[in-house]
Amino acid sequence: MGFATDCIHVGQEPDPSTGAIVPPVYQTSTYVQEGVGKHKGYDYARTAHPNRRALERCVAKLEGGDAAYVFSSGMAAIDAVFRLLRPGDHVIVSQAVYGGVFRLTTQLLVEFGLSFDFVDTSDLNTIERALQPATKMIYVETPTNPTMLITDIAAVAELARAHNLTLVVDNTFLSPYLQRPLELGAHIVVHSMTKYLNGHSDCTGGAVVLTRREDAERIYFIQRSAGTGLAPMDCWLVARGIKTLPVRMEQHCKNGLAVAEFLEKHPKVKRVLYPGLKSHPQYEVARRQQRGPGAMLSFDLGTLEAAQRMLENVKLCALAESLGGVETLISLPALMTHASVPAAVRQRIGITDGLVRLSVGIEDAEDLIADLDQALAKV
Repeated sequence: MGFATDCIHVGQEPDPSTGAIVPPVYQTSTYVQEGVGKHKGYDYARTAHPNRRALERCVAKLEGGDAAYVFSSGMAAIDAVFRLLRPGDHVIVSQAVYGGVFRLTTQLLVEFGLSFDFVDTSDLNTIERALQPATKMIYVETPTNPTMLITDIAAVAELARAHNLTLVVDNTFLSPYLQRPLELGAHIVVHSMTKYLNGHSDCTGGAVVLTRREDAERIYFIQRSAGTGLAPMDCWLVARGIKTLPVRMEQHCKNGLAVAEFLEKHPKVKRVLYPGLKSHPQYEVARRQQRGPGAMLSFDLGTLEAAQRMLENVKLCALAESLGGVETLISLPALMTHASVPAAVRQRIGITDGLVRLSVGIEDAEDLIADLDQALAKV
């Protein structure tokens, strides 16, 4: 079946007991057993429930994985992946990674004997120089948040194979509709399903998609042991959102390109970071491994004062953290999503005080451009 068909039907079959076209929410904590150890596949909702199993089947299908497990948030999913490692292991991470991942790794996981190096994963030579005897995993965001650097997944996958490393790719910014990391050689894909998979800003969720049985068994053990699986209603909401993923992503891309082209020509904008622009340093890599450029972009206004002035004057664009919803969200990474990253590190990796991140929604592009234009006029 095609991708759009899978979005609508895999894990979302009509309810067999009633014929309801939309499967019900199984809002229960426990399941009655016919006898000790004899049940209909479910005993306790923390371990598994029908909504979670259905969503996991759908996400695995969309990413082309052998198994998937869904969690209470994207960070819970990412934490579970790092728990595949053991004390003494070393990880190479994209340097402009989401601030929550930077906080998790540098302030929490290091206390359990793991070590991390943050490098520019868009440069294969930089990755090779960071390799150590203890390196076990390469963790890549592509595009990076919020600097929009693109990593050549196939090239890094070849490097990972040569050194017997696990390659993990965060595919949140593009979704499986626009990018399929497992087909390019990655072993694990993670998502904040809060973003494009849900698409409506009404729940949180995370996913881990796997290709190897031993990893899948361990991730499931972590999910049920730590109690981090996604609740029934949230699973239902993500599944509902996935049904429209292809049509939403097409409009997101169309609007993203229109807004990026407008900003690139604006005299008050110093630079625009968007993989759909030919000025992007990895434009050709993006064209090769992505179905479309996506709707995430960043632009630099030069100073913190200019960025704050602009953000104070937007009307249609909503000043808020998160991304991937149908509405356009705008934020200042230095003081919002990446505030936990030390200022010196932010400056070194390109997260300047004047950098604004934009998650372009699916409103009329003309209205979005008009709003940005009037806000920039106040700068």
